[in-house]
Amino acid sequence: MSAPPAPTTDTNTLPGYVCPSDGFRAEATSLAWCCPRCGGPFDLDFTPGEGSAPGPPSLASLTGRVNSLWRYAEVLPFGAPSISLGEGRTPLVPLAGAVRAKLDFLMPTLSFKDRGAVLLAELALRLGPDHVIADSSGNAGTAIAAYCARAGLDCTVYVPEGTSPKKLEQIGGHGARLQVVPGDRETTAAAARTAANGPGVFYASHVHNPYFLAGTKTYVYELWEELGGRLPSALVVPVGNGTLLLGAALATAELHAAGLIAERPALYAVQSAAVAPLAAAHRAGADGLLAPEPVRPTLAEGIAIPRPPRAAQILRAVRDCGGSFLTVEEDRIRDAQHDLARRGLYVESTGVACWAAVRDGALAETDAVVPLCGAALKTGLAPTPTGDRQPPTDGDSGRLTTDD
Repeated sequence: MSAPPAPTTDTNTLPGYVCPSDGFRAEATSLAWCCPRCGGPFDLDFTPGEGSAPGPPSLASLTGRVNSLWRYAEVLPFGAPSISLGEGRTPLVPLAGAVRAKLDFLMPTLSFKDRGAVLLAELALRLGPDHVIADSSGNAGTAIAAYCARAGLDCTVYVPEGTSPKKLEQIGGHGARLQVVPGDRETTAAAARTAANGPGVFYASHVHNPYFLAGTKTYVYELWEELGGRLPSALVVPVGNGTLLLGAALATAELHAAGLIAERPALYAVQSAAVAPLAAAHRAGADGLLAPEPVRPTLAEGIAIPRPPRAAQILRAVRDCGGSFLTVEEDRIRDAQHDLARRGLYVESTGVACWAAVRDGALAETDAVVPLCGAALKTGLAPTPTGDRQPPTDGDSGRLTTDD
């Protein structure tokens, strides 16, 4: 693998980490990936508009800037990047009624995870570790592998057995080593964390490292720019580990604090009914996860996370903006995927969960945006019980549970 290019900034200027639970602080240069006191994930010690940090850019100032997520440099923890694949600036298109879809499956590695992965690879490049480790059910690992390849960084990706062969092929194609772990997603994460404790290792965790969230928040900045300085009344987001939702919460808070939006939109978090620990906690009024419930198989494997480490933050983010949780059954996920395909949008089953939640419920007539997060080229279409493909509809009946 070729030598990485020289870092472009002094690592002493990198924003550090702070634990949201106990206030423990760590420098980004420490390669720490969790709070040593409580073991929880860090937040980034960086707020645009505070101290010497500039605030979010005005609409007028964006004219003529680079056509990628790096156009929002003021709200990112780096200046000009050393690496990029042109990530960001994905299309926003009408879907049905007042609902629009943001096509994040058109990212360089075919999923929204590129938004955060480029930040993690950029951070690793500047820190110069001996090795990068990531764990994933597929899309995040693919994105980390691609951006590490772009940066010339040695990388290993841990994946659970049963991961889509196409995703494994893509990860390996980028030159990353594959470590297939017997067991489920949580077992895979535990194996990666053990390896991440070795010397000289940078753990490119899309769950624990808050630099990833600094990248996912650009999803909302793009919506704000595309809509002429406003946001829709509802943002509907798939939630497993919550990286897109938490990024969206950061962005809406920043835009509101800067006076660039009058009020924050409601955040609706979508989970598969088969694996819905956050929806259950919200329904019970809890601030954290309840006792584990049996996990059922689901087509939405990318959000099938029974114990998300940032659960308390996710629950708080949804409540703070007046949102709620939506759960969808397997038949609705399957139907929504085929419906989108008939509309010309070939999206993997996890990525259609939000459309499955919205198309048959109260939000169908709301000014809302749903993300289409990953391409079905990686997984194919889920088979229907009869093998038939039905034409798209805009209001057919189906099961949808709203946890208010």
